[in-house]
Amino acid sequence: MRVPLSWVREYVDLPSTETPESVGERLVTAGLELEAVHHVGDDVAGTLVVGRVGAIEELTGFKKPIRWCQVEVGPAYGHPDTPGVRGIICGARNFAEGDLVVVALAGTVLPGGFEIASRETYGHVSDGMICSERELALGDDHDGIIVLPPGTAEVGFDAGPVLGIGDAVLEFSITPDMGFCLSMRGIARELAHLYDAPLRDPGLELVELPAPVAGTPHECAVDDLVGCDLFTMRTIVGFDPKAPSPYWMRRRLSMAGMRPVSLAVDVTNYVMLETGQPLHAFDRGKLRGPIVVRRALTGETLETLDHVVRELDGADLLITDDRGPIGLAGTMGGLDTEIDDDTNEIALEAAHFLAPAVAHMSRRHKLSSEAARRFERGVDHVLAPYASARAAALLLEHGGGTYVGMTAVEAAHEPTVVEMAVDLPSRVAGIDVGRVTVVQRLEAVGADVADAGGDVLRVTPPTWRPDLTDPADLVEEVLRLGGYDAIPATLPAAPAGFGLTAAQRARRRVGRALAADGYVEALAYPFVGQADLDALRFPADDARRRLLLLANPLSDEQPGMRTTLLPGLLATLRRNVGRGTTDVALFETGAVALLRDGQGPRGVADPPRPAVTARPADEELAALESLLPAQPLHVAVALAGSRTPSGWWGEGTDASWADAVEAARLVADAVGSGLEVRRGSAPAPWHPGRCAELVLDERVIGYAGEVAPKVCETAGLPRRTAVMELDLGALIDAAVEVVPATSISTFPVAKEDVALVVDDSVAAADVETALADGAGPLLESIRLFDVYVGTQVGEGKRSLAYALRFRAPDRTLTVDEVAAARDAAVAAAHTAVGATMRS
Repeated sequence: MRVPLSWVREYVDLPSTETPESVGERLVTAGLELEAVHHVGDDVAGTLVVGRVGAIEELTGFKKPIRWCQVEVGPAYGHPDTPGVRGIICGARNFAEGDLVVVALAGTVLPGGFEIASRETYGHVSDGMICSERELALGDDHDGIIVLPPGTAEVGFDAGPVLGIGDAVLEFSITPDMGFCLSMRGIARELAHLYDAPLRDPGLELVELPAPVAGTPHECAVDDLVGCDLFTMRTIVGFDPKAPSPYWMRRRLSMAGMRPVSLAVDVTNYVMLETGQPLHAFDRGKLRGPIVVRRALTGETLETLDHVVRELDGADLLITDDRGPIGLAGTMGGLDTEIDDDTNEIALEAAHFLAPAVAHMSRRHKLSSEAARRFERGVDHVLAPYASARAAALLLEHGGGTYVGMTAVEAAHEPTVVEMAVDLPSRVAGIDVGRVTVVQRLEAVGADVADAGGDVLRVTPPTWRPDLTDPADLVEEVLRLGGYDAIPATLPAAPAGFGLTAAQRARRRVGRALAADGYVEALAYPFVGQADLDALRFPADDARRRLLLLANPLSDEQPGMRTTLLPGLLATLRRNVGRGTTDVALFETGAVALLRDGQGPRGVADPPRPAVTARPADEELAALESLLPAQPLHVAVALAGSRTPSGWWGEGTDASWADAVEAARLVADAVGSGLEVRRGSAPAPWHPGRCAELVLDERVIGYAGEVAPKVCETAGLPRRTAVMELDLGALIDAAVEVVPATSISTFPVAKEDVALVVDDSVAAADVETALADGAGPLLESIRLFDVYVGTQVGEGKRSLAYALRFRAPDRTLTVDEVAAARDAAVAAAHTAVGATMRS
């Protein structure tokens, strides 16, 4: 939202000592987010004057049309040989003799450091320049030079004030809860509060229009009074479609960030920026029958002003005539009824639409507009006739025509009444806010405050604040008008003996361990859609497809909470690879949302709402917890490219499924929990033959391995991408809080290697477990270091080679002791899985 300060000053008197920067800082204390302060024409140095074009000589013989113009610039600035006149070369074609223009005299420096000088060109001495908006950095229009309306200023006068040079524009990022500030009216009201100055509210006075003449104003009707509780239509005939917008209006629109188009469009945009009420002008000659507001019917379509044909949904709120849809209510009009260069009859719409209806429709069609931004945040529900009267008056003043009258439909409206304890602001903020102050600030917002008895206030919010529905909203207003900076920041004292929980410490250890192993932590988007799961080829009946859907998603393509970390992590990997980083190792820890049995994707329509004045009771917390999905903490890794780089030391190694498995072991070691790795069948997106199950207490808590080739293809991933995901919360819950330190023996280690032949179906983990059990307490460590499959061991068999390390805490082991422990280990493996020593 761009706010020209000169425009706001029309509604509130600010101290002359205030700078644009200080005004912006005061508004920040009221909760607005100031993005920038722009000074109009700050890059222009020198003299700009209003000139009148005299004689024009068309020069020929050049590659482009050139004009030699005699321009009156006033006695103070004329050429010595031609008092009051300067000869200027100009290539623009949009002006004629007698037009008022803006002239930069010799010595003036324009934006970009371009200095104007008297110089000979095209056979004449050009003594200055006739300026366009873009040359002065006032806008993007470079189709022609600036032509001022007759009577704008006298010849020779300073053109700066006319152009707005010297003005300042405050640029704000308006958050969803501050929708009332999406207008000059709203910003002026905030400034009136902050500076304790009177407000000249442009939305409270109904502009007097000429008495309606004979004729029938265009009819309107509303079929859905919930979606549209107020609809007005004013009719103007005999309008001049060629009438230009006044320069002051075009200038203000440009400073506010909107492109001037035509008088009818500019007036509706101007009044919207001024009051906050969106309007729409229809070409009445293109309408067929009365206008009706209703919901869409099955199969209906609409081509909107952006030339997109849209398939309509039954929930869409429409503006229609006898032919069908002619506009998306509160969002964008239809192409068939737009204002054009031949429009001489205007039907001017101003209405109040239900905020959720406009918000959902805007997101459904991926169509954001200035009107939709305001309606979805809440618009003053009584403002429509005031704003349309203001717009009709401007159209009649600058475009001529005759006012025919207004038709309207309005539903009964009950004002919102909120009761609030007078000491609630004090209790929430922890500061003393007296009763008088509370009442004064609520009245400053525009609320009607009455005594409800005792220490309770009965507050009726103003019509322009539909967001004030609860006591907490009123508390926020009281504190906001006092300045958030006046609330002291006091950190609660941490009780002695407390710190990070065991789970928090374990999570940090996991992050440090993975980072030390070369992984980079990523924070991926926490929302997913079915298309994301389709790309990873999740089965149709996979529980991970049961998404908890958001009531107001940021994107309709990703409307649900994630049930797995993989879509976001793999999207991050794909983005990095696409930008040239081919060797990638990423990890992420985060919660996923898994619906419980009986829970639906939309949650509960009317959940309980505990009071905010005290801690909810245990029963209330339990009731709320029961409505939530399971939210286990997961950890995932993704690898592609080289795991170790090549260099002078030799060839590097590619990332593989084994690295993903090792990452799971690394996580388990960091947590201090046991984890069993088993061969098993894994769901998509894993490769069925290159994946391992991650098992804790006989329960599969995750998978690690290579991504299936078809998934790599559909998801746009590098071949042989490897991933791991497991339930980190389960590992943490099973971990031993205090891990006993391993005793260190000073006696030498005894090394034994064994190669065992087993059936191909036997898991290496089962062989390892049997060896460890048989070897007894002298076994210090065991590691699989080789796997062989071939003719030497026979079909359906494989050889697993293990390195066994033995050590005693109190002596050097004898050869016989080592041999006995080794033989016992082999015997145990033979008994458990049928392993035999490889000859």
